[in-house]
Amino acid sequence: MRNTRAHGHIKRTVAVYGLGYVGTVTAGCLAAEGHHVIGVDVDNGKVDLINGGKSPIREPGTDAIIAEAVASGRLQATTEAFGVSTRADLSIICVGTPSARDGRPDYQQIERVCRTIGLDLPRDRRHVVAIRSTILPGTSRDLIVPALERASKMDAGVGFGLAHIPEFLREGSAIEDYLNPPQTVIGADDEETSALLADLFSQLPGPKVRVPVEIAEAVKLSANVWRALKVSFANELGAICKGVGIDSHDVMDVFFRDTRHNISASYLTPGYAFGGSCLPKDTRGLAFLARREGVSAPVIDSILPSNRDHVLRALDTVIDLGHRRVGVLGCSFKPFTDDLRESPIVELIERLIGKGYEVSVYDPNVQAEALVGSNRHFTLERIPHISSIMVPDLETLIERCDLVVVGTNDPRFAALPSLVRDDQTIVD
Repeated sequence: MRNTRAHGHIKRTVAVYGLGYVGTVTAGCLAAEGHHVIGVDVDNGKVDLINGGKSPIREPGTDAIIAEAVASGRLQATTEAFGVSTRADLSIICVGTPSARDGRPDYQQIERVCRTIGLDLPRDRRHVVAIRSTILPGTSRDLIVPALERASKMDAGVGFGLAHIPEFLREGSAIEDYLNPPQTVIGADDEETSALLADLFSQLPGPKVRVPVEIAEAVKLSANVWRALKVSFANELGAICKGVGIDSHDVMDVFFRDTRHNISASYLTPGYAFGGSCLPKDTRGLAFLARREGVSAPVIDSILPSNRDHVLRALDTVIDLGHRRVGVLGCSFKPFTDDLRESPIVELIERLIGKGYEVSVYDPNVQAEALVGSNRHFTLERIPHISSIMVPDLETLIERCDLVVVGTNDPRFAALPSLVRDDQTIVD
């Protein structure tokens, strides 16, 4: 084992299990940064290529990095897994997790590697096992930690460290993505493990985001699915625009210019369903346009059903808590407006009343007698009895209910936790 310091950066011995796209790039780049890397793979062909100074994958830049790393003695590869972790400071698992027919990830390769590493863990010093393979949230807790603990007879966080370090490498630009990441996510549940990995990646630009293991697992999956969703949405929109003779690239060129709402973190905070006079109506309109032009648009078609399911999840949450007197804070579709049109909170209120719940509502923005136009028409049609369930202030609402549903993030509701009784429940 080698462990030296150069320019404030500790040079470590790193075992990389799995020499596919992620493993080869990770091994090559770590070796280029001065670490001693041992690559492990069951494929003799991959191992022979690396030991011959050649990359086993076709990826710009990897041939040069592998050749230099092998020539310098900082990178070697083997098919003999036992004994590798004993010589290393940390092990990085990069094996594949292919999908089964039902979408379930196949973790057999990870389990085998974990058993090998567990049997091989050094006893005289603390070793870190870092997962770089893409896995579902909770997999480290439910599968990886138990496998390592059974094989090693040691406890995670004590005898060895466990981490998840997701990669965001795109094929065709993987070296560039590794060397210039927008951020490096380090998932670890103990400070010693987190600090070691932060130092390992300290030469990379961008922030080192240190989070619990399960957050890191979820971030990787979320990023990939979000990118898939963006591609699918853009392609469906392109097909619809083509159907009506519009250049979709011109549309998106204008769309991209709005970095406050369209290309930003706006509308990406998990919360409650959307509503109002615009989003539902325009989503229906675009879905209609697709049908009219004979364009299949399953992503766009699924938006409103998905939104409705979120309302039903909220309803189930309230029902499962078992309280019959329910207070609702905020009934407009968002704070600082009295617009009740297609408000998902109004739908929740309607469903609760329909099931016999005693509902009280407080919204400082809404005065039933002051509603006008289409907003008044919608309200009188959907909840004509709104005046009878509205209360004048927060304190009155709390007196009348056993469960408080916070429907909007109005800052005027911030005092709620200090006002409720011990026997009351808040659903935000």
